[in-house]
Amino acid sequence: MKKEKSKKYRLFQIGRILSQLAFFSLFLYLLFFTRFTGKDTIGHVEIFFHFDPLLGLTTAIASRIIYAAFWLSLITLSLTLLLGRVFCGWVCPFGAVHQFFSYIFKKTRLHKPKKLGQRGLKVKYFILIIVFIAALLSIDLVGFLDPFSFLYRSFITAIIPWFARINHVLLSFVYQIRLFKLGEYWNQFLASLALNPLFQQGFFLGLLFLLAITLNLVRERFWCRLLCPLGALLALVGRWNFLNLKINEDKCIDCHLCTLQCETQANPYPQKDWDRSECVYCFTCASICPTAAIGFNLASKPQPSPAINLSRRRLIFTSLLAAISAPFFKITPAKRRAASRLIRPPGSLAEPQFLQKCVKCGECMKVCPTNGLQPALSEAGPEGIWTPLFNFRIGYCEYYCSLCSQVCPTGAIKELTIEEKINVRIGTAWVDKSRCIPYVIGSPCIVCEEHCPTSPKAIKLVRTETKKPDGTILTPLAPIIDINQCIGCGICENKCPVVDQPAIFVTSVGESRSQSNRFLLELLPE
Repeated sequence: MKKEKSKKYRLFQIGRILSQLAFFSLFLYLLFFTRFTGKDTIGHVEIFFHFDPLLGLTTAIASRIIYAAFWLSLITLSLTLLLGRVFCGWVCPFGAVHQFFSYIFKKTRLHKPKKLGQRGLKVKYFILIIVFIAALLSIDLVGFLDPFSFLYRSFITAIIPWFARINHVLLSFVYQIRLFKLGEYWNQFLASLALNPLFQQGFFLGLLFLLAITLNLVRERFWCRLLCPLGALLALVGRWNFLNLKINEDKCIDCHLCTLQCETQANPYPQKDWDRSECVYCFTCASICPTAAIGFNLASKPQPSPAINLSRRRLIFTSLLAAISAPFFKITPAKRRAASRLIRPPGSLAEPQFLQKCVKCGECMKVCPTNGLQPALSEAGPEGIWTPLFNFRIGYCEYYCSLCSQVCPTGAIKELTIEEKINVRIGTAWVDKSRCIPYVIGSPCIVCEEHCPTSPKAIKLVRTETKKPDGTILTPLAPIIDINQCIGCGICENKCPVVDQPAIFVTSVGESRSQSNRFLLELLPE
């Protein structure tokens, strides 16, 4: 039979590729413009998150508060109700990344498509159930596997630092070969991007991203098929869409090419096995059909696909597992006494509410002009992994900056003006006299006092006596802390010249957001 590929669906496929490219470019644009530009305010660079209905639902359930900005996710849900999972196939930037690498792996024959039936497709639904049950118990786990949070976090903590490092090496080479003018322009360009080059878990988070990409060697768009909880939610909503697949039996030659090349295991052939809830309407099947036998049309009324068959036993087991496991995420010593190094961004909600709303996206870390905001590991317990906290050895909280409060997509960090922010206390500084230069060796040092940004200064200088080993007594000026003025910005710790462990350090005690984390422990009556 003469081959007669559909030019119409080939154009649709090209349009879908261009759409994916456009939205991925928009993602990169918003990501790179999540930075300090010299202005006090920043635009809605976090808007992508507000089209994610899973983030909106889970944060609302976990915190019992609806964040108004997520009304945009109704657009995604409405589009899915009408046309199925077109968001996954045409919009999602993480889906575009997986499709790109799947294409590369297929072209290089590292991955060979196989007919897989429905194997493994139920996993993402069980993940969705776990996420929702945890949210009902006020534990927000969605940030670990939500595609937007995963993609942003990976780029912010691993891909961008990798990009900055590669550019640093290339820039050094340019100067070595004496191309000074080119090096100057290049250096100015990199400075304008304000790339944060260092994150304390960047290596591990980068490995997780590479693992997600590498899984496409096993199955094309592995993440989208098996793991994505947002894909599972949209699959449930999209079961009643109006866009139908039709196969012309007179033209079909039973080659099974459409099913082999299906990107999401929707099984377009035979037509009775087509699963519209798994189809992302990429139109690959219609564009590669050698006889143009496959087409799509809009029906006058929705025709749902068969119900998703989750066995009752597995459903009950998954639900019980989620309910039993959820309390383990709350186990942390910080429940008994506040963690000294758990210093959150200014404007953060009280810790329980913060954890219920933070989706671990890393937007606040990206916008921090000093690179001081870092992903947590154990400081806030399992529930708080990858949430933001300050590491003052790396950076500090810029006094006249409130950008982190402006880019939070879920309201975990309350938006602040500069005037409000400079009065927010995120911790308190303390002097270690056993390491401080004036106290130990008697040499003058006023670095911390010089950098203290508050007015009046929270670091004062007082005359002290220091006895040297030979018996002589010196009287240098030494720092003390006015804890009523200190806001815990951490610039003193960051700039302290004592190299290994600074002689001045900041702890979370006295933070404005907490009514219990105070300087003196309140003793309960026995």
